[in-house]
Amino acid sequence: MVLEIAQIDVKAGHESAFEAGVGRAAELFRRARGCRGMELQRSVEIPTRYRLMVQWETLENHTVDFRESADFQAWRALVSEHFAGPPQVEHTVLSVHGF
Repeated sequence: MVLEIAQIDVKAGHESAFEAGVGRAAELFRRARGCRGMELQRSVEIPTRYRLMVQWETLENHTVDFRESADFQAWRALVSEHFAGPPQVEHTVLSVHGF
C-alpha cells in the first residue's frame, strides 16, 4: 500500500468551495484503479492548508493510471481554481505500525 500525501494551500476565502469540490471528487477517487481510500485533513494552525491523503495499491496506480485519466482532469477542474500554489505531493509506505 502506498499513501499519497498532497499538501495543498488554498486561497484565503476559498476554503468552503475547495472542501465542496473535494467532496464532489470523492467518487472520482472511489472508481480509480487501485484506490483504496481518500480523506482530506485541514490544518488547525494554518486554516488555508490541507493534506489530501489517498491510499493506492501501487505507486503506478496514482502516477500513471490516475494521473493519465480523464478523472484526473475532472478532479483538477473541481479544485485547482482554489489552489494558492501547486500542491506538494509525496508518497510513503508504512515502516512501523504502532497500534
